[in-house]
Amino acid sequence: MLLKTSPIRLLVLCTGNSARSVMAEGLFNRLLGDYIQAFSAGSQPTGRINPLALEQLGSWEADQPPRSKSWDEFLVPGATPLDIVLTVCGNAGQACPQFPGTPQRVHWGLPDPAALEGGDNLKRAAFAQCHDVLRLRISQLEMQLTNDTSQRIEPVVIATFMRSLAIEE
Repeated sequence: MLLKTSPIRLLVLCTGNSARSVMAEGLFNRLLGDYIQAFSAGSQPTGRINPLALEQLGSWEADQPPRSKSWDEFLVPGATPLDIVLTVCGNAGQACPQFPGTPQRVHWGLPDPAALEGGDNLKRAAFAQCHDVLRLRISQLEMQLTNDTSQRIEPVVIATFMRSLAIEE
């Protein structure tokens, strides 16, 4: 295992904070909770979490249930300092504000499953696909972190590896 320091604080951003960012937050905390403390937010939060996103996660392994919130909560004085900001949609990536400090920025563009029109089966499949892509990328990061025992966990190292996993939308 890598030498452990305090967890890397990672903020996952999308527009509505109802699907992609919430699934990523849950997966990061579940798979990498020893190394990363993940949060999520949106540029224009919907105010609710899409039930299909929660269905994909199965269970929420955090002290409080997820809620759709604005990235403004992370811009106010006294907000949780961030080490990495991960955008999962192009809109959030383009409009992303400068957060306090010098967090590393990473972009993983993913199609929005919540924007898909169609029946329940089609929507479920889109959410499952998005969840699978996120899980694969986060699992690859987990393997990298647990296999490389030679260095401390640093945000720049994690962000650099995360960038190598990006496939543009």
